[in-house]
Amino acid sequence: MRNSRILAVACLVLALPTVMAAQRKATVPSSAGVPTALTRGVIDGFVSDTNLVPLAGAEITVLRTPTKVLTNPGGRFRFIDVQPGQYLLVVKRIGYRPTSAVIDVPSGDTVRLSYTLERAAQGLAAVQITEKKQSLRMLEFEQRKKLAQGEFFTAEDFERRVALTLPDVLRFSKTMSLTPDNTNNGNLVALSNREGGGIGGYCPMQFLLDGIPLPAGFPMSILPAPRDVAGVEVYAGASTVPLQFGGADRRCGMVLVWTKDGY
Repeated sequence: MRNSRILAVACLVLALPTVMAAQRKATVPSSAGVPTALTRGVIDGFVSDTNLVPLAGAEITVLRTPTKVLTNPGGRFRFIDVQPGQYLLVVKRIGYRPTSAVIDVPSGDTVRLSYTLERAAQGLAAVQITEKKQSLRMLEFEQRKKLAQGEFFTAEDFERRVALTLPDVLRFSKTMSLTPDNTNNGNLVALSNREGGGIGGYCPMQFLLDGIPLPAGFPMSILPAPRDVAGVEVYAGASTVPLQFGGADRRCGMVLVWTKDGY
């Protein structure tokens, strides 16, 4: 009996290093190129109206990801375990003008954001705020296409050109040209081919994504992939931009991007 106990203890001692080694191995990332929880970042934000009253139920979307959250009763939102990099955030709430911003998520740190939404004018609310079904949005797209006031790209154009990025498609435009911006950061801007690119010869066109104005100087690399885009409209100048999009900066022309799912 005593010999059996000694043998069992000996087996347990021999097994301990194996168990401990397995536990240490479980904390090692499966791939050296995949960020761990320690190297990922956090997005912490707050949304209010112009009176700094917190807005509950505002929707925050991270472009080109399935990530989407709503603000809590205190107007706060939070994304955790975010891979470091540059993202485009879209913030919207029914009854308010949507907004967007380019953010940089640091490694192993938290980026803190604050957004103020303005009340939407009654005439613009239905166009810029209300959620629409894809069929209705593209019906309006086709109606504007028949007016021949702008240049139009459809999903069929994207498939035919087998484009990897949306800028690859936009380079085929006869209405505008893509050129490096004036900050030497490698980003591209769209300049109207009318009168040398607008006022003073350098006047980037305004981009709207599903009716939401994108910030000036945003990196085009974070636009939706062509497979996710239902259509694009390009207008060379203010006189050709449809009136319902007059709330945005239209003086240098405008590019409207419509996604298949909607943001």
